[in-house]
Amino acid sequence: MSSVPLLAVLGAINVDLVVSGAPLPAPGETVVGGVFAQHHGGKGGNQAVAAARALGDAGRAAMIGATGDDAFGSAARAALADDGVDVTWVATDGERATGVALIAVDHAGENQISVAPGANAAVTAGAVTTALDALSPAIVLASLEVPGDAVRAAGEWCRARDVPFVLNPAPANEEATGLARLATYVTPNETERAALAALPEHVTVVQTRGAEGVRTVSRGANFDVEPPPVNPVDTTGAGDCFNGVFAAGLLEGLPLHDAVERAVDAAARSTEIRGAREGMPRRADLGPSS
Repeated sequence: MSSVPLLAVLGAINVDLVVSGAPLPAPGETVVGGVFAQHHGGKGGNQAVAAARALGDAGRAAMIGATGDDAFGSAARAALADDGVDVTWVATDGERATGVALIAVDHAGENQISVAPGANAAVTAGAVTTALDALSPAIVLASLEVPGDAVRAAGEWCRARDVPFVLNPAPANEEATGLARLATYVTPNETERAALAALPEHVTVVQTRGAEGVRTVSRGANFDVEPPPVNPVDTTGAGDCFNGVFAAGLLEGLPLHDAVERAVDAAARSTEIRGAREGMPRRADLGPSS
């Protein structure tokens, strides 16, 4: 067993098909124009890459999820591995396609996203528990693009072992509040926070607020962190970058404020390059907290 601390990331692995540079369509509207690009994505995959890059040799990131037995899936697993993510516990589903996200990005960097989950919908609670038992992570990070039972299994595994559980309640759904109550840290955006009911005092809420930065509400540690000035061209993946870098900071033992501050800086700068992962900084580019 390696002595290097491990972060396990549970979530979706997708291929992103992106049209950028045209106005976002209104319901029923067809918009012509823009430039097409294909990127690797999925909230889980993005967060794992952000964490792996932030950690460098200071820790390891392992992905728990599933892809289809297709070209998209093979490429997605290879891309994760190339970024240093352990893909041992990424299953290959022979019946479902790899998840796909259709993304439109306008001139200001705002986006609309539609996701076909594919193999992500086949991730089971049993598979998650088996993977966590084998990995023995020091921290677990999860998002909600996989079934709620799988996320609940991760939360319960963490609670039984006193392992910090970071939940990104995105996309918000009817299960989000119940799952958030299992978490140590919850990282909603403003819309997701409004969808959550009251949470227990033990849950630290780290709310992302776009260009306004992050507001953290914790027993004895309430504070705001503003982002550095940037020139955004694509906000796709900025929240995932924040979550991955934040969890990586916790894994390294950074104080809460420092972990949030480093993640805010990383997420802001990630918006200056197109693509969900392309702008995510590596460890050498992070601030002095690293």
